Amino acid sequence: MNVIASGIGELIQPPDMNAFREWNRRKSKALVDKRMSEQEAIARFVQEGDYLGTELYGTVRAPMSLTRELIRQGKRDLRLAGQGVTELDLIIAAGLVKAMDFTYIGLEVYGVSNALRRAVESGQIEKVVEWSNGGITWRFKAASMGVPFIPVRAMLGTDTFNCSAAKAVECPFTGEVVCLLPALILDVGLIHVHRADKYGNAQIDGISGFAFEMSRACRRLIISAEEILPSDEIRRHPDRTIIPYYLVDAVVEAPFGSYPGEMCYLYERDEERIKEWVAASKTAEGAQAYLDKTVYGVENHQQYLELIGQERLDHVRSIVKGR
Repeated sequence: MNVIASGIGELIQPPDMNAFREWNRRKSKALVDKRMSEQEAIARFVQEGDYLGTELYGTVRAPMSLTRELIRQGKRDLRLAGQGVTELDLIIAAGLVKAMDFTYIGLEVYGVSNALRRAVESGQIEKVVEWSNGGITWRFKAASMGVPFIPVRAMLGTDTFNCSAAKAVECPFTGEVVCLLPALILDVGLIHVHRADKYGNAQIDGISGFAFEMSRACRRLIISAEEILPSDEIRRHPDRTIIPYYLVDAVVEAPFGSYPGEMCYLYERDEERIKEWVAASKTAEGAQAYLDKTVYGVENHQQYLELIGQERLDHVRSIVKGR
C-alpha cells in the first residue's frame, strides 16, 4: 500500500500478533475456579511496566475496587490506554503512569483532569500519544481479530491523526484514502461486570461498551463482578455472556465495585463523593490526602465500603430503584 501520511506519535505498544496468537493458544481452557481477592489478583497478574487497559468510560462500570488495590500495591511505570476517566485519574495521581495512549481523561461536567495536567507538565508521564475514542476501541478490535491493523475512515484530516501513530494509505482496491490503526494488545485488562460465575463467564446489563473487544485483546484479564452466581444460572442466559471464561485469569467478587461510579440498574453514581475527588485533585497535596484516606488508609474493598458507610450505599441504590 502507498503510505500517504504518518502521525508523529510513537507506537507505545507495537503489536506482535504471532506472539499474541501463540499466547492465546497456550492459555489454559480448563474450567477451573478463578475466584480470588483484589489483593491476590493484582499481585499475581499485574507487573510493573505492564501496559494496562480499563473499561468502560466516565463513571460507568469503572473497575474501582481493582484500581484502588493496584494503587495500594504501587505497581509503577505502567503504560495505559487512556479511555477511562475516574479510575485512570486516581492511577495517574498516584504517580504510577509512565506513558499513555491518550483519548480523554477528565471529570466530564466538572472539567479537565488536574492530575493528568500535573503529571504531563512535570514529566512524570514521559510519553503521550493521541487517538480518538473510537480509534482506541478499533485498535482493540484489530487485536481481537488477530490482525495487525484495521482500516477506518476516522481521524483523517485532524490534529488527532497528526499526533497519533496512525498512517493514511491509499486503499489498494478503491484508491481512496483510509486511516490504518495498529492493533493494541494489553498486558492486563481490568473490567467490572454485573455478574460472573467462578470460571469467569461474565455478563453485563445495559451498555456493554468495548468489553467485547478489550477482553479479547488482553494477555491477562481480571474481572470484578457485583456478584458471583452459580454457572447454571449464567448458562440460562448464554446470549448475555459478553466475556467467556477462557479469556479470564481472575474473578473477584466486588459489590459496589464501581463506586463512586454507577452500575446500570443497580446503583447511581455518587455525585457528592465524585465532587470530593474533583476538589481534592486540584492540588497535588489534596490528591495525596484523598488517596491517603480512601486508598492507602484502608486494607481492602470491604474496608473502603465501611468507610463510605451503608447509609450512603443504600442511598445510591435507592435512586435507581425509585425510577
